[in-house]
Amino acid sequence: MMSFEKSQIRSVRYTDLFIALLLTLPVLIFIVWPIVEVIVKSFLPEGFFSLEIYRNLFVHNSRLIFDSILSAILSTVLTIIFALAIALYVAFCSARFKRSILVALMLTMISPPFVSSLAYIMLFGKRGYIVHHVLGLTWNPYGMHGVILMQVLSNISLAALLIIGMFAMLDPRTLEASRDLGGKSWRTLCSIVLPLSMPGIVAAGFIVLIKCLADFGTPIIIGGRFTLLATEAYLAVIGRGNLPLASAISVIILIPSLMAFFFYRHYIRQTHGVSVAMQKIGDRGIEGLAMGSWASSTLGMLTWFFLFLMLLQYGAILFATVFDYRQGHFIFTLEHIQAIRLGKMASFVRSLCYSFIAAIGVSLFGALLSYYLESHKGVSSKVVDFLSTLPYILPGPFFGIGYILAFNDAPLALTGTSAIVVLNCMFRQLPVSTKATSAGLTRIDPETENAATDLGSGRLRLLFQIILPLLKPAFLMSFINTFTATMTTVGAIIFLITPQAKVVTVELFNVLRDGDYGQGAVLASMIIISTLCVNLVFTRWVIRRNG
Repeated sequence: MMSFEKSQIRSVRYTDLFIALLLTLPVLIFIVWPIVEVIVKSFLPEGFFSLEIYRNLFVHNSRLIFDSILSAILSTVLTIIFALAIALYVAFCSARFKRSILVALMLTMISPPFVSSLAYIMLFGKRGYIVHHVLGLTWNPYGMHGVILMQVLSNISLAALLIIGMFAMLDPRTLEASRDLGGKSWRTLCSIVLPLSMPGIVAAGFIVLIKCLADFGTPIIIGGRFTLLATEAYLAVIGRGNLPLASAISVIILIPSLMAFFFYRHYIRQTHGVSVAMQKIGDRGIEGLAMGSWASSTLGMLTWFFLFLMLLQYGAILFATVFDYRQGHFIFTLEHIQAIRLGKMASFVRSLCYSFIAAIGVSLFGALLSYYLESHKGVSSKVVDFLSTLPYILPGPFFGIGYILAFNDAPLALTGTSAIVVLNCMFRQLPVSTKATSAGLTRIDPETENAATDLGSGRLRLLFQIILPLLKPAFLMSFINTFTATMTTVGAIIFLITPQAKVVTVELFNVLRDGDYGQGAVLASMIIISTLCVNLVFTRWVIRRNG
């Protein structure tokens, strides 16, 4: 009997070891390996150690590094200021307005890259609808100011939603106590609301900073002579084929990203007690806190002005799909749509296929990996969890260049295939998938798993017949996020696609770079509408399943 129990324990250990290897190897191959390749290539450009590339960058291109960090910081600060104003207004406004604003913010997140730049050029460019045709003015929209403005407009919705979520977790009893003690609204806001909300504000700032540092498309389209590090990394690969230079630039971009990440982790660790306490409170948030009329009016003006700009932006894009400016007049035309139908529909269909495959793959793998990490607490699990989080920190160009270097030769020669694009998108979104699953696992009663084990259910049967069905909402949310991200991404995959197998976002980038704004408007509209439809269908499914 004892020998049977020992063999059964040994079998369980072998099964756990096999599952651990099966889940850890993809993380090491598709996350760690590309990172190591980029770092090694930057220090061993010709096969031997050299700091010449870094010396040239810091000595001869110090202005480029300074501009990149400065513009990212300015964009982040301005984004957080406007996002905080919108979040405060949403917290204080009526339920009818709140619902409309939240829907608008979520809709503006479902958009391809460069949409703001496209609308900016069409509306406020040298021949823009408003500046030239309405106001009769001519001004230069290109440069650092244009880049910062576009980055701010592109990131406000995400930052505002994160801060709104933090506001919703605040303990309303703390605000009631402040009012009972005679605290005025602004004092309560500055002394209680904002300090308690700092984890969410810092998280939003961290995410925006990473996105701004990695943004190479906006400076190419809007920057004019103003260039940034991410733009130089793109040009080094696409224009000159200089992978060592691109790798070194990517490492330099990574340094401020890592500094921001460790600051964020340290800050969250310092405020862990506060955030844990907040998560146990209901969802009333700061609704009961009154605002002065002038403050409410100011916040409302900023919020509705931003939403008006978003409406103007998407309206201009839809208008440009079927109208063209010729001989001093706007004329109706289907030429832009016909050009897309004849030449670029294959890229659109390819993007849809890649997005579905990546979304299903990473949702399943993320669920399995998260379940394993939650079941096996230890140092090794923490290491794997940290490694699987790295793509969230890495700038897009860094991750794309890493895949070129890692998978260009044997044993995994994937360059030029569809697999490398799908795998890149999958592991780029793996952190979101694992975190969504971890949140879902906390809602599963441990007694359910214990009961299944007592009834003789094996580890694999327990996983696939009990745990995964209970994680269906987390799976669907991961699917929605990955599908949207893959349909709208360009930062990493632009280095991986071949000219014969482009995706729709790369087609959009190319036509905007060439100045064909009509085709760009059609491509942007196709991405927005298709992504919105998938989001609505799957969100309704999630709500119905949980209703």
